[in-house]
Amino acid sequence: MDALTIGLIVGGFVLLIFIIWFFSTWNRLVRLEENANKSWADIDVLLKQRYDMIPNLVNIVKGYAEHEREIFEQFAQARQTAAGALAQGDVKGVGAAEGILSGMLPRINMVAEQYPDLKADTSFVNLQNQLVSLENQLADRREFYNASSTNFNAAIQMIPTNFVAGVKGCVRRELFVVEGVQRENVQISF
Repeated sequence: MDALTIGLIVGGFVLLIFIIWFFSTWNRLVRLEENANKSWADIDVLLKQRYDMIPNLVNIVKGYAEHEREIFEQFAQARQTAAGALAQGDVKGVGAAEGILSGMLPRINMVAEQYPDLKADTSFVNLQNQLVSLENQLADRREFYNASSTNFNAAIQMIPTNFVAGVKGCVRRELFVVEGVQRENVQISF
């Protein structure tokens, strides 16, 4: 065999390895991106359920506490903002709106505390329990989405995968952070 033939064989082998690497990296990025998309879709479903439940909770409380109209109007506005951001797929906007809603839910519960009949209302108690369940599911889904998005974001920035990500047109994903929620120290006293 002459040098040209050996060079062509080696060159073809290197090209084949590059093509296999390129397509396997492309497929890995597709899998990571679809995983993040699916996890956001899971959040989307839960948030829509939550946004549908909130007016029912507000209406039950409204029946008992009509003079608390300002809280209900603010709550309706916050829900509308959150639903709009969700419809647009704006992760950062949903996070900001969720922060506002999360801050307002305790206010609804404070109103309920002032009305013993309301606290005894089974519809109210059931809705509260369903909302707590949804909140727990949302926290789990948010954690999964953020992990999926972080894996995708890391993959598209790593060398040499960033070359394939650039060709594919991958864009960094926003993490779902609920803004404005204060984290307070837990105090336990005996």
